[in-house]
Amino acid sequence: MLNGRAVLVPAVLLASLSACTHSEQPADTTPPAPEASSGYTPKPGWAVDRFAVAAANPLATQAGYDVLKAGGSALDAAIAVQMVLTLVEPQSSGIGGGAFLLHWDGEELVALDGRETAPAAVDETLFLEPDGTPMAFQTAVVGGRSVGVPGTLKMLEKAHSQYGKLPWKDLLQPAITLAREGFAVSPRLHTLLQTDPSLRDNPPAAAFYYQPDGSPWPVGHRLHNPALAELLQAIAEGGSRAFYEGKNAYALVKQVNEHPTNPGRIALSDLTGYEPRQRDAICTLWQSSYQVCGFPPPSSGHITQMQILGILEHLGPLPALDQGVPSVDFLHRYSEASRLAYADRAKYLADPDFVPVPGRTWNSMLAPEYLRQRAGLIGPRSMGTAEPGEPGPVPVALGIQPEQPEYGTSHISIIDADGNALAMTTTIEQAFGARLLNDGGTGLPGGYLLNNELTDFAFEPRDSEGRPVANRVEPGKRPRSSMSPTLVFDAAGEQLLASVGSPGGAAIIHFTAKTLLGMYGWGLDAQRAINLPNFGSFNGPTVLEAGRFPPATPRALEVRGHEVNEMEMTSGLQAIQRTDDGWFGGADPRREGVVMGD
Repeated sequence: MLNGRAVLVPAVLLASLSACTHSEQPADTTPPAPEASSGYTPKPGWAVDRFAVAAANPLATQAGYDVLKAGGSALDAAIAVQMVLTLVEPQSSGIGGGAFLLHWDGEELVALDGRETAPAAVDETLFLEPDGTPMAFQTAVVGGRSVGVPGTLKMLEKAHSQYGKLPWKDLLQPAITLAREGFAVSPRLHTLLQTDPSLRDNPPAAAFYYQPDGSPWPVGHRLHNPALAELLQAIAEGGSRAFYEGKNAYALVKQVNEHPTNPGRIALSDLTGYEPRQRDAICTLWQSSYQVCGFPPPSSGHITQMQILGILEHLGPLPALDQGVPSVDFLHRYSEASRLAYADRAKYLADPDFVPVPGRTWNSMLAPEYLRQRAGLIGPRSMGTAEPGEPGPVPVALGIQPEQPEYGTSHISIIDADGNALAMTTTIEQAFGARLLNDGGTGLPGGYLLNNELTDFAFEPRDSEGRPVANRVEPGKRPRSSMSPTLVFDAAGEQLLASVGSPGGAAIIHFTAKTLLGMYGWGLDAQRAINLPNFGSFNGPTVLEAGRFPPATPRALEVRGHEVNEMEMTSGLQAIQRTDDGWFGGADPRREGVVMGD
């Protein structure tokens, strides 16, 4: 059963809990789509007997599959997948970014935190103009200012020492070979290169990803990456030290700190001093039948997701689908529950090494009595904008973080033949990160992209009354994330039932919650649950995936007081669920992912 590194939320948690009020004024903004749409390609779903790999690109999935066929563990396969994604899906994740890994070895559930950290030289004014106003978001993103200390590689190396079976160097070979021999530019990569407004401004990236006339390489063009091949070969032979020290470290620091218009403040000591963290996963009893396990802060994913689902439980039976899509009754309830959960998120959730925890336990935010009180605030009309609740005492008065954009990621779900399983969500934040292509000090074309993860911190460190925002910038701190790698178990925590996750910025929470509702609320298989239209609220307008709901749906919601925005909601869900005969995998038709297994 679940033990060791998992913290279970019991069916009843007694605490001193207070109700809250809400205002009637809706927010006037909706977060932008994390990554551009590149089409919708129906996926069949994949049934397998013993093991499965689900990843965002067929070449990456193939690498993971080959590792499992060779006797590797789920963790071994994840390493191979991530290295290939660095090459073939550079807009979303890579060794220049960070990741959250939830791992199950059949007895113990472990949460490994490879999130980027803020350099030692930054402070809470990092994203403020000289007059004290916050920088424009895109101005902050592009350049060295937004780059956090990458954590993915060192976290995976640590995980490999615990759960790996095959040699480390063998797991990097698929990516090294593809980088040397070249890979075909995919339709999604081509589309994002074409539409990105800033990548061409970085000379190395412009020379590598674009033709002389400024147009991106066409779909199918064979792209070689000799710089990444050489760097990965050094990492294969020397471990993560080849990234965090030596030529690559010097090249990274130089590129960040000497950016001509927006320099950063990273130091070699930030790189050598980076350490991944092992944290306690949070497992929450849902519908009295499932232990849904996810990542604790600095991720806001699990707590916000399970607040939404927990509040819905207190509103009565789940409304059935209406002609195959969520009904107006459901969407009203879900959006209101989301407003309440995102209000709490904006006030309380941040790196626990730097902020107080309400009631001294994150479980206070998931306590049934607290969620029952929050559910009691939901009426027949939309509340517009919710206020945060009081899940437990906090020793300092916290300000509320204003809404600001959050961007993309990639997700990997793997289950091996021995029953080891993982859910790993990995990111460089916005598409193409800080728009800095680093050659690792090789002097060769290509390389990897650096993250812009520091823009996940609050730009405004204090509210109008001077109260500190929990997610403000501080040296060594990890920015709040929405990444929601999720493993689902039976109520006793003994049998693994599913691995789920998605990219999508702040909407990751909604995408993952939707899939759980589809599988375990509406009885759909993983693929049909992923296919459902996307929806949600970020404590502002109710958002619906454009073109996926009947025209009557937004009108009916508006009658109930909702401000409705229809927009692209480009999820990238991956899910693997247990069946009577083995496993069934699904991949999002909105992106290029596939599932492979035997």
